[in-house]
Amino acid sequence: MSAGFAAMSQIKRSFHLIGGCDIDEKALQTYSQNFNTAGIKEDIRELASNEEKFDSFVRKLNNYDPNKPLIVIGCAPCQGFSSHRKRSWSKKDNRNTLISAFANVAIRLKPVCIVMENVPEMLSKKYWDYFQTARNAFENEGYTVHQSIYNVASFGVPQERFRSLVIAMRKDFVLPEPILSSDSFASVRDAIGHLPALMPGETDPRDSMHRSTNHRLSTIETIRAIPKDGGSRPIGIGPKCLDKIKGFYDVYGRLYWDRPSITITHYARNPASGRFVHPEQDRGLTMREAAQLQGFPLGFKFSGSVDAIFKQIGEAVPPKFSCAVAANVFLELNSEPPTESERLSAMPSLTTPVNSSYSSVIAGLKQKRNRNNNVQLY
Repeated sequence: MSAGFAAMSQIKRSFHLIGGCDIDEKALQTYSQNFNTAGIKEDIRELASNEEKFDSFVRKLNNYDPNKPLIVIGCAPCQGFSSHRKRSWSKKDNRNTLISAFANVAIRLKPVCIVMENVPEMLSKKYWDYFQTARNAFENEGYTVHQSIYNVASFGVPQERFRSLVIAMRKDFVLPEPILSSDSFASVRDAIGHLPALMPGETDPRDSMHRSTNHRLSTIETIRAIPKDGGSRPIGIGPKCLDKIKGFYDVYGRLYWDRPSITITHYARNPASGRFVHPEQDRGLTMREAAQLQGFPLGFKFSGSVDAIFKQIGEAVPPKFSCAVAANVFLELNSEPPTESERLSAMPSLTTPVNSSYSSVIAGLKQKRNRNNNVQLY
């Protein structure tokens, strides 16, 4: 998310990054080296509950001035809300309490704007109470809160990725408007078609991020049997267990050249984790390809091992989407409140939770769009 706000500042002097907080040391190193500001290792729950730690955190921020307008951004780990947890939805996940902890810390910093991003399930029936707790806390402090679910592909990201976006301001405002319709989405070819071809285990000598995993022979044989450009694993090919269980349709599948990618996750290096096989070459994705599909600029630097880098890429907010969010925040903070007609024509704010199995809703919408290109997904 910070990458989009930093990019916006290159266009118009608007935001100055003063620090980030995480418990992942490699992610903090990546943050600090790209934005030349403090990457502070803290557990947000401790900042919310420990006055001394909160005060220490504030002192570590670069050039923090309580008299200047502040924007606080929070992107709590999404795994607790993720649809991939369907089998354990009845169990509580402590990561979900990070939403309330973030709301507590954000309010204490007294910002002019709060931005929160997560998987779409955060606004589902199952987890609506977690969101509602944070929203009530914001509203009790005088903030207006709007929220919706977006497909980041509608902002030029070459990837179908649905995300919840929550924005709170001390004034009324409108949410970002999607820019592209589905027939104008960027494609996998747009993102990675220019990159040099690689064999499994090979690294581009000019780009250490463009490095292919040295797959096992059995994995390569499975991949070779998959039709090029969007093909799926044929029945009887690969691990036999995949033929016994429904729901593994995308496993070992190839990306389509001329469609957006599926959602890039931190498992994107592994062909056995989803449709993460190159459209044409017989291998999984490289770090560079995953980063390009997320929309990271070539100059962005990542720290850590291959696994750590894939994790950072997969858990990131696509910078093109966050740049649109940053532009919207800047414009709304510097504009008069919207008129009634502007509110009516703006992106609607969700007032009731969506279906708990939002991933199933997404799949149905995609199938419908494939049958009718006039259906738009935001």
